[in-house]
Amino acid sequence: MKLTVSKSKNATLYYVQKSYRTESGKSSTRTVERLGSIEEVEARFGKENTMEAVQEYIKGLTKADKELRRDVAVKFSQSALVKKNEQRCFNGGYLFLQKVYHELGLDKICKKIEKKYKNEYDLDDILQMLLYTRVLYPGSKRSSLEDAKRFIERPKSDIHQVYRALSLLAKESDDIQAAVYRNSLKLGKRSDSVIYYDCTNYYFESEEESGLRQYGRSKESRPNPIVQMGLFTDKDGIPLAFCVNPGNTAETTTLKPPEDKLREKFGISKVVVCTDGGPASYENRLNDHVGERAFITVQSLKKLEGHLQDWAMQTTGWRLVDFKGKNGPELSEKEYDLTQLDPETHADDLFCRERWIKTTLSKTGEELSQRLIVTFSFKYRDYLRHTRGKQTARAESIIKRGAAGKLGKGQNDPKCFIKCESCTIDGEPAQYNSYSLNQEMIDQEARFDGFYGICTDLDDIAPEIIKVNGGRWIIEDCFRITKTDFEARPVFLQRDDRIKAHFLTCFLALILYKYLAKKINRGGQRFSPDEIIGTLQDMNFLAVNGEGYVPTYTRTDVTNNLHGSAGFRTDTQIVSKQRMKAIIAESKKSTKKDQKESV
Repeated sequence: MKLTVSKSKNATLYYVQKSYRTESGKSSTRTVERLGSIEEVEARFGKENTMEAVQEYIKGLTKADKELRRDVAVKFSQSALVKKNEQRCFNGGYLFLQKVYHELGLDKICKKIEKKYKNEYDLDDILQMLLYTRVLYPGSKRSSLEDAKRFIERPKSDIHQVYRALSLLAKESDDIQAAVYRNSLKLGKRSDSVIYYDCTNYYFESEEESGLRQYGRSKESRPNPIVQMGLFTDKDGIPLAFCVNPGNTAETTTLKPPEDKLREKFGISKVVVCTDGGPASYENRLNDHVGERAFITVQSLKKLEGHLQDWAMQTTGWRLVDFKGKNGPELSEKEYDLTQLDPETHADDLFCRERWIKTTLSKTGEELSQRLIVTFSFKYRDYLRHTRGKQTARAESIIKRGAAGKLGKGQNDPKCFIKCESCTIDGEPAQYNSYSLNQEMIDQEARFDGFYGICTDLDDIAPEIIKVNGGRWIIEDCFRITKTDFEARPVFLQRDDRIKAHFLTCFLALILYKYLAKKINRGGQRFSPDEIIGTLQDMNFLAVNGEGYVPTYTRTDVTNNLHGSAGFRTDTQIVSKQRMKAIIAESKKSTKKDQKESV
C-alpha cells in the first residue's frame, strides 16, 4: 500500500491505495481509504511529523493485509472423532441483514426503549433474532430462537424473555415505525410523495374468536378467525407504516387512523394516497381532498350511476395513451371509435377518456368533485372474457353434478352465474329447486369487459394518473413476500399485544429485506426474493478450530452484489477468526456515526 496525492484547483486530497490484479490478470489499483485534506490529516495524525505518522499507519495496514493474504494449512485426522455436541456449521447470511439493521438505527431505538422501561433483558438481541430468522428461517418464536443458534453470533436470550419483549414491542410499535422512517431518510430520500395503501388478512390455527381474532371475509376463504393488516408503502415499495385491526373490520374504516399517524408522528402531510376500490369510500376520498393531500383510487364502474356507466362505455371519444413519449406519458390529440379499431393491431394499446363528476355524501350533504378516468384495453377485454368463459364452464359442471347448493356472491365464484328457480311457470311454489345458468348476469358482466375506472382529485394528465395507479402491484408484492417467503400465516399467538408484535417483526423484516434488495439490484441486475433469501440461507461456513471459517456456499452474482453492497467479503477460501470479528464489527456500523434518532 502507498500514499497518493490528488491535486485539483480547489483542494489537495490524500488517499491510501493498493495495487492488485483483477480476475483477468490485469494490474490495477483501488483506494483503500480516503484520508482527506491536509487539515483532516493533521487533525488525525498530529501537526508534528505528520507524514511520518501517516507512513507508519500505512505500514500497519500493509502488515494486516499481508496477514490476511497468508496461506493457511489445516490438518485433519481420519481417525479422530468429531467432538460430541460441537457445532461446526454456521450461517453468515444474516450479516447482510445485520448491516441494514444497524444502518436503520434499530439497535439505538432498542437501547432507548430499554432505558425507558429498565427491562432486565436485551431487547436489541431479541429483535435482531426475530427479524433475521423471519427472513431466513420463518417459524414460531420458539423455533426462531433455536434456528438463530445457526448464526455465527448466537442469541443470548431465553424464550420467556422473548415473549416479554413482544409485549414491549407492541406497546412501542407506533413510535418504532416513526423512528425507523426518520432514520431511513439518512439512507437516501424516500419516494413518499405518492404512497400506496391496501389491506389483507392473516388466518389463525385457532377456531376461537377473541380480541383481534375475529371471523371475517378471508382472502383464502378459510373457515378460521382472521386478523386484518393495513400497510402503507412508498413509491419504491419500501414499507412506511402498518396497522392491525380485528378480522371483521370494514376496509373503509381502516384508512384514516394510519393516515393520521403518518401526519402526526412521521410528519408526512403533502402526499397522494393511492388505493384500490376496497378502502375507497367517498368519506375517505373527501378526507384526502384537503390541504396538501390528494387521492387516486380504483372506481368500480358497476357502482356508478346509470348515466355515468353509459358515458364510460361509449364507443366514441377515446384517446390513445403513450407511456413512451419524449417528455413522459402523453395523450393523443386524435379521438378514436373503438368499433372501428382492429383488436389485433391495437392489442397492446391503452385508450382512455375522462370527465369531472360531482358526488354528494348522503350522510353529511358535502359535495366531492373528482375526475373519472376510464381506460379500455383489448387485451384486458380478452382476458376477462377468457376468465368468465372458464367460470361459466365450471358453473355448468356444478349444475350437471347437482352441487349448486348455496349460491355464491363473490365475483370469482362460478356459482354467481347460477340462478335458482323455486316456482312453476304458473307462479305456484315448486317442490324442488331448479338451477340454470344466469344468462342475464353473464350479459351484464360482459358489458364491462375491457373497461377500468380510476377516480382522482388531481389535475395531472390522465396518463400520469394511470401510471401511478399501475404501481399498486408493489404493495401486493409486499403482502406476497410476508405471506409466502416470511410465512407470517398462520398466526399461532393468542394475546392481542403479541399478535401486534408479530406483525411489527414481519413489517420490520420486510423493510430490512427491501433495503437489502434495493442495494443489490443494481446495474440492470434484478434478483427475485427466492434468489436473495435462498442465497442468504445457503451462506454457511465450516468452523476450523484455531484458524477461522471456510465458506461452503457457491459464489454467484448474488453473493458478489451482497458483498459489494455491504463493504466486506466473506467469500475468500478461508476467513480468519480475526477477520470474521472485523466483518461482524463492520456489519454493526451505522452509515452515520452520530445517528441520534430515537423513539
